[in-house]
Amino acid sequence: MDLSFTKEELEFRDEVRAFLDEKLPEELSEKVRIGGELEKEDMDRWHAILNEQGWLATGWPTEFGGPGWSPVEKHIFDEEAAKAHAPRIVPFGLAMLGPVLQKFGSKEQQDEILPRILDGSDWWCQGYSEPGAGSDLASLKTRAVRDGDDYVINGQKTWTTLGQHANKIFCLVRTKTDGKPQEGISFILVDLDTPGIEMRPIKLIEGGHEVNEVFFTDVRVPAENLVGEENQGWTIAKFLLTHERTNIAGVGFSMQGLTELKALARRVKRNGKPLIENPLFAARIAQMEIDLEAMKITNLRMLYTAQTQGAPGPETSILKIKGTVIRQTQNELARRALGPAAAPFPSEDMFGNAALVEPEDVHNAATYFNNRKLSIFGGSNEIQRNILSKAMLEL
Repeated sequence: MDLSFTKEELEFRDEVRAFLDEKLPEELSEKVRIGGELEKEDMDRWHAILNEQGWLATGWPTEFGGPGWSPVEKHIFDEEAAKAHAPRIVPFGLAMLGPVLQKFGSKEQQDEILPRILDGSDWWCQGYSEPGAGSDLASLKTRAVRDGDDYVINGQKTWTTLGQHANKIFCLVRTKTDGKPQEGISFILVDLDTPGIEMRPIKLIEGGHEVNEVFFTDVRVPAENLVGEENQGWTIAKFLLTHERTNIAGVGFSMQGLTELKALARRVKRNGKPLIENPLFAARIAQMEIDLEAMKITNLRMLYTAQTQGAPGPETSILKIKGTVIRQTQNELARRALGPAAAPFPSEDMFGNAALVEPEDVHNAATYFNNRKLSIFGGSNEIQRNILSKAMLEL
């Protein structure tokens, strides 16, 4: 197995770098670099630039409007975009629903929905988690009862990321109550303007509004919005989560985070010396870098498997576990490096010390607290270890 890039892949990397250098707006890149909160307009702007280039749906085949990239080319693009501080592509329509429709959706659903994802007409959010049904997703209780040509939905979803920007939501709903819980779940598409839907914001610890809870009261949804067959939702959910977990790993973002952490450790001084010269702190960075290099190799091996044998299976849980732990470790070490300056609201006198506080440092606490979610969403890391022990180790 040769994990080095080919000549053609290196040429593709140069093309990506040239595109990012020319087309990525400097103000967007700077906002991402310092950890500022992106507005919907920021995300839409970057999506439109990528769509014009034909590079928005990086994982889609050409027949559905994607660039038809190989898994390695997609990896190269993600890595270079992270280095350039490009806004992360909102995944719900492009990396989650899109692949689901391409595999399980009807021809009518594909023809109607996929182009609207690409041109930005529809902004999708994900309706999976519920109170009491997060990591244990099979215990979800939101019901969808068939009534003529409609399903009538009642229930609640929570932690709906960026739902305040969305006009559509794809949901897992219970369509059968007897038998194994996994056998009674269906996957359905819902217009958020439908009567009976209420979305409420959930304020985060740092004051931001990123997630929501959604209530469904006698919401009537056309039966044609069902994706796949009734009670096939668990199979579709597992397929979607494989894509989500690989995306959560964020190898490129971890690599860029390591570069920034090292720069911070060179800038901050303890006892008159750069923090990176402190043996204990340097050892912590070294251990994290070793873990990151191991994850990069694992990621490349999985890309090779995907390119030669098709989509990987439960081994994506490895990337989800290691990727999220590494990013949380980076956040923790950055807070250790900043010390009191990592407080959520640094005092004004700190800004006079240019060697201590830079614009990106001000958002450190918000990033740290927000990223505690990484090891929970997409299936908690504890659940991922169960998957690996059962599916790969046969325990």
